[in-house]
Amino acid sequence: MTQTLAPTPARAASPARTRRLLRAVAVLACLPYLGLKAAWIAGSEAGIPADSVLLDHRVTMIIANGVSVLLDSFVIVLALVLTRPWGLRLPAWLLAFPVWVATGLLAPIMAGFPLQLLGRALTDDGGAASVSGRAAFLHEWVFAVVYTGFIVQGLALGALFVLYARDRWGRLWRGRMWDLPVAVTGRASKATAAAAAVLALFPLAVRLFWACGGTAGLSEGRAADRTSDFYVLEGLYVVFLVLAVTGGLLLALRRARVLPVTVPLAVTWVCSGAVACWGGWMLLASVIGPDEPADRPTQLMILTYAAQMIVGFLPAAVGARFLIGRSAAVGTRP
Repeated sequence: MTQTLAPTPARAASPARTRRLLRAVAVLACLPYLGLKAAWIAGSEAGIPADSVLLDHRVTMIIANGVSVLLDSFVIVLALVLTRPWGLRLPAWLLAFPVWVATGLLAPIMAGFPLQLLGRALTDDGGAASVSGRAAFLHEWVFAVVYTGFIVQGLALGALFVLYARDRWGRLWRGRMWDLPVAVTGRASKATAAAAAVLALFPLAVRLFWACGGTAGLSEGRAADRTSDFYVLEGLYVVFLVLAVTGGLLLALRRARVLPVTVPLAVTWVCSGAVACWGGWMLLASVIGPDEPADRPTQLMILTYAAQMIVGFLPAAVGARFLIGRSAAVGTRP
């Protein structure tokens, strides 16, 4: 007689332990950044060169650091939401939007910082200060500590969200694109995806121009500060723009029918967030921009950031509409 063995307590507890470990990693990865920001707000100059422009505007620095502390604190809140039973009862939109924002803000850093280090190693440039002759903004160790923490946060939070989403919404992205009923897309999604493709041409062309070495439209200070870091980031924005639009078109038009549904959905999620959130962040920085005339963003820079932000929201809307339609088709509560 064959007996079915029940899972051992150790095996049954393994997923819970994994979640607790990832939660601890995410929280601990926030501490260096939060500690550094808190020290700056309190008046410390750790990591800030004596002649840095950051020290010229005390009130602005306190406000900016306060906002960034609030944003990074949300990582801790999200880590709790994704690992506690009450997190499963939250409305989908209340969780999805902040996770999408966190993904969008962290993805370019996770991809860009290693590439920037590689670019510096290959080009041997000494940073913006050595190129322009201006004072350094921050000591290099600050970027290493902060961006390493961001990468760890992104990996831990991303893994937690995948586990959470698999448990709650796993049925929404099973199968391949050819399995999808027509009901999950519609004219509105197709029009939105098409609008994103058209509107993306402007920021895409500008970013590509800057990535290839063009300076037209850049502020005097930005043009002087171009290093390998600058070209890596501009190239990444081009990639994220292309992928965000492509993901939205694939979902709306149901193309590449042999693809697993997870591929265009994940691409749209990550890349639309990166495009929208960094476009919005740079637009906000332009509005409360620096006092130095050479560093003030030009009209073309502001328009590019605004257009990028709008473009990012459009594929995200297509992805949201896709998930809502898929949820209705499979009878799953969001």
